[in-house]
Amino acid sequence: MTVQSQRRFDTAIGELEITATTNGLSRLAFVKTETDPSPLLPPLSVPHAYRSRDVISRAIAQITEYLSGSRTSFAVPLDLSATTDFQRTVLTSLLTVPYGHTVSYRQLASIIEHPNASRAVGHACASNPLPILIPCHRVLRSNGQLGGYLGGSHLKHILLNLENHHLRFSASVTDQVPSRQQAAMPSCSRTVNAAEH
Repeated sequence: MTVQSQRRFDTAIGELEITATTNGLSRLAFVKTETDPSPLLPPLSVPHAYRSRDVISRAIAQITEYLSGSRTSFAVPLDLSATTDFQRTVLTSLLTVPYGHTVSYRQLASIIEHPNASRAVGHACASNPLPILIPCHRVLRSNGQLGGYLGGSHLKHILLNLENHHLRFSASVTDQVPSRQQAAMPSCSRTVNAAEH
């Protein structure tokens, strides 16, 4: 994996750093969050920075839209070549957890057909190189508690609240639209929360 470009940018939740290779986004780091101004991850030294601005610019725009509540999924290429096969399986399965919904580590282990691997799933989530883009914040402990998060449990709580708020708002707006216009509106509502099963 050869880093091609990297950029830091400010968001509503703090400063983030995004890195891309020729294959796609390879890393999203919480440099500083609004709740904790200390550095969470050291910056990478990248020669020839900003060479692949297109994918990074699209990712920054989409992350900004997500944090404002106007985006529920991401459409940028991801490069998971630096992860193990098991991590890649876990991270890919996280992409199927719908916006505004959660699963437990145990449920995610069952989804990837390793029902006794809850702890390994937790480790794969903790080493997620692309938080937010790969929504490991949507994974909770079996007892419903938040569990850990690379950006801190407070940030995990903020992201879950953001999704739940915008999902409820979207549903209430959709319910108020006359049926003729309702068919033309995109719906943020998805399947039943897997944690409810």
